[in-house]
Parts: sequence; structure tokens; C-alpha cells
Amino acid sequence: MSTRQFGARVQRNEDDRLIRGKGRYVDDLPLPGAAHGAFARSSVAHARITYVDVSAALAVPGVLRVYTHADIGALDVPMPLLIPHPCITHGRTQYPLARDEVFYVGQAIAFVVAEDRYIAEDAAALVEVGYEPLPVEVDYEKAAEPGAPLVHADVPGNIAARLAQRSGDPDAAFAAADHVTTVRVRVERGTAAPMECLSTAARWDEVSQELTVWDGTQAPIGLRGALASLFDLDEHKVRVIAPDVGGGFGPKVHFPYANEVLVPFAARDLRRPVKWIEDRAENFVHMTHERGQTHEIELAATKDGVVLGLRDRFLHDTGAFIPYGIAVAQVAACQIAGPYRIPNVEVEFSCVYTPTVPVTPYRGCGRPQANFALERAMDQLAADLGIDRFEIRRRNFIQPDEFPYTRPDLIFADGLAVTYDSGDYERALDTLMDTLDVQSFAERQKAAWQEGRYLGLGLSFYVEGTGLGPYEGGHIRIHPITGKVYVNTGLTTQGQGHETVFAQIVADQLGTSPENVIVVEGDTGAYDWGVATFASRAAVVSGSAIHNTAVKVRRQVIHAAANMLEANPDDIELGDGRAFVVGSPEHGVTLAEVATASNPLRYAFNKAAQSATQFAPAARSDGPPLAAGAHPGIEDVDYYSPPHATWAYGVHGAIVEVDPTTFGITVHRYVCVHDCGKMINPMIVEGQVAGGVAQGMGGAFYEWLDYDEDGALRNAGFMDFLIPYATEIPHIEILHQETPSPLNPLGIKGVGEAGTIPVAQVIASAIEDALRPLDLPPLRSVPLSPSLLHAHVAAGGGAK
Repeated sequence: MSTRQFGARVQRNEDDRLIRGKGRYVDDLPLPGAAHGAFARSSVAHARITYVDVSAALAVPGVLRVYTHADIGALDVPMPLLIPHPCITHGRTQYPLARDEVFYVGQAIAFVVAEDRYIAEDAAALVEVGYEPLPVEVDYEKAAEPGAPLVHADVPGNIAARLAQRSGDPDAAFAAADHVTTVRVRVERGTAAPMECLSTAARWDEVSQELTVWDGTQAPIGLRGALASLFDLDEHKVRVIAPDVGGGFGPKVHFPYANEVLVPFAARDLRRPVKWIEDRAENFVHMTHERGQTHEIELAATKDGVVLGLRDRFLHDTGAFIPYGIAVAQVAACQIAGPYRIPNVEVEFSCVYTPTVPVTPYRGCGRPQANFALERAMDQLAADLGIDRFEIRRRNFIQPDEFPYTRPDLIFADGLAVTYDSGDYERALDTLMDTLDVQSFAERQKAAWQEGRYLGLGLSFYVEGTGLGPYEGGHIRIHPITGKVYVNTGLTTQGQGHETVFAQIVADQLGTSPENVIVVEGDTGAYDWGVATFASRAAVVSGSAIHNTAVKVRRQVIHAAANMLEANPDDIELGDGRAFVVGSPEHGVTLAEVATASNPLRYAFNKAAQSATQFAPAARSDGPPLAAGAHPGIEDVDYYSPPHATWAYGVHGAIVEVDPTTFGITVHRYVCVHDCGKMINPMIVEGQVAGGVAQGMGGAFYEWLDYDEDGALRNAGFMDFLIPYATEIPHIEILHQETPSPLNPLGIKGVGEAGTIPVAQVIASAIEDALRPLDLPPLRSVPLSPSLLHAHVAAGGGAK
């Protein structure tokens, strides 16, 4: 028998290739004769364009074309609004190249194509643009006020969308409450900053009239559909391939960016390959941003700390356009009640246009903002009522016997009511408290204060809706020559370990090793049914589809092997790449032999093929070589469509020390208790959680996109936009719970975004706890920083 792979710490199949520098990204692709592109971008936040003069750029030797909106014909149309919603009353999306007006610094105005990148960038700098500046307001709270400058002249009040949802009877809950806590919080704008920026290459085949696009996208199937529509091509004439992608984190699921339209257009126009690779400065002002929300949240509670109702009204900064709909705000709204049994919820949000880079999901997608608002409010409620922070959470948890727990009329991103599937929240909290030794912390904290050291304990509990539909598929085929198992799915990977976890699922069913399972994804030419990689859904949705397919393929193998071995199918066992009779492992055949024998042949191209030719003993039959309704080989396909999202959860806690001179912080311990259902590979889960915490640390204490009053980004580079180094990321102690989901055959939940969600609250609450002797106002915004903490202390109270 083969060792069970599901749940094992299997070394990642992709690591050997990637760590040896053998990965192949878009910029690594050998495209003979490729031209290179560069964009001329807006240098002002909002203006009417009075002229665009490309003559100087065209005069540069080596320049092939300079495109403005007037040169791209039928492509000069607004890009699609990807997720329509009835509440979007004033949806606006941008053109591939700006027409009469620019709406943010960095918006593409012209696209230069030249013999090499150096020439293209030099020429792009020579494109002259005349601007008639318009007034701007970059702060989304002020932009929503009456009389603020309008981003779009036909959008009243800069409001793109407004949605209100009610679950239960919030009015009655607030009327019955003994106490109401009100908290106002703000989360600033940030960026994903993936290691590889955006990238596109394209080739047009004039003979076959086919377009091939290589793109660092999270959604090749969706991008294929968009390009086929824009270019008026049949879908089978467009192939989109996502090769190795150096990080995605959400912004790369958005499509189409200007480059994804202009690069294929230029390739077809010039009849030669064209490549465009975004640099870091461009990435800051072109790739979509996120976060940017202000919440005013109220909790109605009894004097014992039981929360009866919740109200939340918040503003969401959507930037200059709303191409991804209300996704970020809607996810925040639906997770605002967290793990708590709050029966009455009212939440309302407005999406506000500002003259800034458009906003689409970034790792967490609204969840970090909602978590920060809710958990800051829970801490304040505990303080108001004189109840311990841990205890007030315990009193409000949804209990294990209450699942599935539904919040009626609170509609999640899948279009269905929020329904938590399973969990044991109190056990997770107990594990965290035991691991951090919370009981003794007060004494340690008091001793530290007496020494002039500021030591604090922070915590945050979170939930994460994962595994969204509508569906994904899986295709599996056993290769008849090598016996290796080929797996296709419609997703892409950006470092999550798909090649390994999907291989583990298949290996268990087919009795082989993960190394013998080859996963091919991100290529519409190999498999073109599915959605995309986003929202912590790959393992849940594609993993379940692949499992379903593997079960069907297993049946085929057993049936074929039983015929070959003249045995009862119930007596066939799979293991070590073979099918054999139980109790007689020597009486068996390899997967390669099974696959070969299942494909009736005329020609014996190798020894194994001899068994499948017409005169071989096993091929003798009174009927046709291939039975009616059968297909050659060992191969199948199946799908999985989740009934609704599955909900992962966890609790993080940290012990943090604040330096009273520099106001830097030291995280002495960081503990994460996480539950994503049954784990396929605990090592990969831990990598996902740790990576999420690292990005969460950036959003908690370092990363803040700072626009000036004119709409220019002050810190569009890593010299000024501070991402944490490895030295700033604490050692993360990860403890697992496994509460299986009843919604899918593997019992799994998503994990990709979980680590990011609670970190801002953990750090803010720890710092606030550490500085309690100074009698300061609560911390209500993130990211924090040494300078902000210094200002906070300088403006606050005095020492007790």
C-alpha cells in the first residue's frame, strides 16, 4: 500500500524548479523578434486632455507605433464592470487609453511599441499631453461630503454604489440594550506589491488567425473571454497562458488592464510578438489598490456583555473607477459580525469615487477592515462594562451545536445568505490562552511597567468566508507510456502549492506518489472550464472537483485491472503505482500497463503496447475493441459546485513591547490558532498563514499609500513605501484545529487569506494595552508607525 498523502507534510513538487531559478515567468519567455511596449501615463490626478502630441516619440529611431485612443478602433470602449450589482447606480470603468479626460495619476494615455524596451520607454517620455486641471479631493470621507469636487461629472456626490442590509430586528435589539458602545475606525489604503509586477506578452498567428497571450494573471479563462469579446474572435481562437506568476494577492484577478488589451492589439497590428513588463514605479500607480475604509460601528449589549445587535455604517474608497463592483465592501459587510452570535445586524455602506488608482480585492478583500472595526468595538465594549477581553468574546461565540448558523438577509459575495458551516470557536480561544499563558500575563506586564518597559497583549478573533463558487472542474488522464497522472484544472497558481496539494489528492485515490502526478493549470489551451484563483477557493472548489474526478478514474483503473488480472474488482488494490490482487502484490500490473491496455491499438510502439494490439490475448473479444459508450484510455472529468461558502476561522494573539524612546515595537510572541477544516498539507497551510501574517504586519505598522492634496502618490517606491523586512516579521507559532466542513467531500476550508485578516487589530490592541499607564485615547486607525505613536503619545494624557 502507498502511504496516505492527504494530511501529510509532503515537500512541494514545484520547489526544486523555483528555488533553482528554473521558473519561467512572462519576461523569461523566448519570443523571437518580439517588440517591446511602454505606456505614457497621466501626471495629474484629474484633468481634461487638450491635446496628445506623439510626433517626437514617433521620430525616435526604432519606434514602431505609438497608439492613442484614436488608433485602437473598436477597442476604444469602456472596459467591463466584472461583477454587476443592482446597488451600483453609477458604475464607471475606464477606457484602455484615456480619451478626453484623465482620472488619476498613472492612467494610461498612449502606448509606445519599439524594437526594445529602452527605446520604448525613452519614446514614451516624449509623448506630450496638454492638461486642463480639474479640482480634486483624494480623501474619500471628504469626497462624500456635499459640494466636494466630482470625479465623474455625472455621478452625484461621488457615490458609485450604496447598499443597506438588515438581518433580524436591529431596532428592537438596540431598544432593549443596557449599553451601546460606539467606535469609529479607519483603515488606510495599501497595495499588494507582488514580487513580480504585471506582465503581458502576445503573439498573433496570421495563418491560423489565432491569438496567444501570456499573462501574469489569476484569471486566464476570464481574460480569454474578455479578449475574445473585445477582439471579436471565437473563444477557441484565443489562448491565454499564465506561466509561473510571482505573487498575485488579488489585484491580478482583475482584468483586463490596459496592457492586457494593448499588447495583443499591437501584436496583431504589427504581425509580430509584443511584450510589456511593468516596472515597480508603474506598479504603484497602475495595478489596483485596496483597503481604504472608515467604519462607525455600534454594539448593543446587555450589562453582562451579551451583544444583542450591531449597526455598522462605512465608506469604501473605490478609487476613480469601480471595475470589480462592490466585492470588497460587500465582503466587509457580510463578515462584520465575526464569530459572534449577534442575531440582529444592520450594515450599510457607500462606495466613493476618488481621483486615485482604482480599487479591487487585495489579500483579505474587506475582511481585515471589518475585523479591525468589530474587534476594536469588542475591546471597547469589554472596557465599558469592566469585563475581561477574552471573557466577553467567549460569552458571544456561536456554539458548535448551533451550526449551520445563518444570518438571514445578509447576502455574501456568492449571492447567498451568510451561513457558517462548522466551527469550535471557544476551543480555539482556550488554546490561544493556554499557549500565551494569559493567566500569568498581568503579573509579567505589571513587572515590566515597574521597570519602565511597555509590554502589552493583543488578540483578535476572525472568520473567513472561503471556497466561493460558482464551480471548478478537474480533468485527469493516466499516460499510457510513463504511467504518470496528468491533472488539469482551470485555476492558476501564484505560489500557493497547487502542484503539490492537488497531486496529494490524486495520489491517494490512484495509489501513486505525488511526484508522479503532473498538474497543469493556467492554460486555456489545456483546460478551459472554470473561474479563477481568488477568495481562498482553490483547494475547496478545484480540490473537490479533482477529488471527484480521481474517484471516477480510480473506478476505471480497478475495472480495467480486474479484467487484465482475471480477478474480482472488489479484490483489486492500488498502491505504489500498481494495481494488484489483495494479498498477492506480485500478481499485478502498473498504471502504465492499465492505461495502455485500455486504449485498443493497431501498432505496438513499445513492449507495453503489445498487450493492446488486436492479436494480443487480452484484446480478444467477440465485440468491438471499444465498447459502445466507452472511451479509450484511463481518463475522466468532473466538477464541484459548492452549495455556499465554507467558513474558516482563527484567533491570533501577540505579546508586544513598545520602545518609549523610538516608539518602535518588538513582537516577543505571535501565536495563531487556525482552523481550515481538514488539512491537505499542514506545511503548506503554515506557509500560507505565515505569509498572510507577514502581509498583515505590513498593513498594521508599515504600509500606507500617501497621496498629496493634488492626487499624486508621495511614496510610489520601496524607498518610501515601507514593506517589512524578514527582520520585522516575528516568529509565528501556528497551532491547528481541524473542524471538517460538511459542504465538500474532503472536509476542507480555504486558508489563503486567513493570516492577513486579524493582524492589524492584534498589533493595535497590544500597543494600546502596553501603553495603558499613559492614559491615552484608544487607537482607532491603521497602519500605525513609530511617528504616529509618538504623535499619539504627545497629544494624549499623562502617566498614571
